[in-house]
Amino acid sequence: MSSIGYSTCLKPDPRIRRAVVCSGILFSAIGCMLLLSLRIDAVWRAIMCVCWSSFCWHEHARMRRSGANCLAIRCHAGGEIEIQTCDLGWIPATLQPGSVIYRRFAWLRARGEDGQLYVELLSGDARASQQWRRLQVIWRHIGAAA
Repeated sequence: MSSIGYSTCLKPDPRIRRAVVCSGILFSAIGCMLLLSLRIDAVWRAIMCVCWSSFCWHEHARMRRSGANCLAIRCHAGGEIEIQTCDLGWIPATLQPGSVIYRRFAWLRARGEDGQLYVELLSGDARASQQWRRLQVIWRHIGAAA
């Protein structure tokens, strides 16, 4: 099979997205509690907690925007990534550092040509899903070329 037409298309699972958002909120709250428990002046603890909370809120909002706009992710054998947006069009994207693919899970980070960072946690089984098996093959190809 020619590698030019070899690609995979994966759709994010809404349950996994909710789990990522909920864990982010939980860890944000834990971070605030840790900051508030430091043995430093109360004013500094409050400032650090406000900074931490605003950073977490910004990240949470960014992930919600990108999640609401991403319907599917297409990966090609040459390493090209495309994101299907809510208007059903495909936009080119570049794979970002921090993307990892394991046997059952993948954490993909891609920046679309629209400038938005798309971050998705995907799950699959190579035995049950041809698309997931293709992603595994493409990822090995991308890693060998790097």
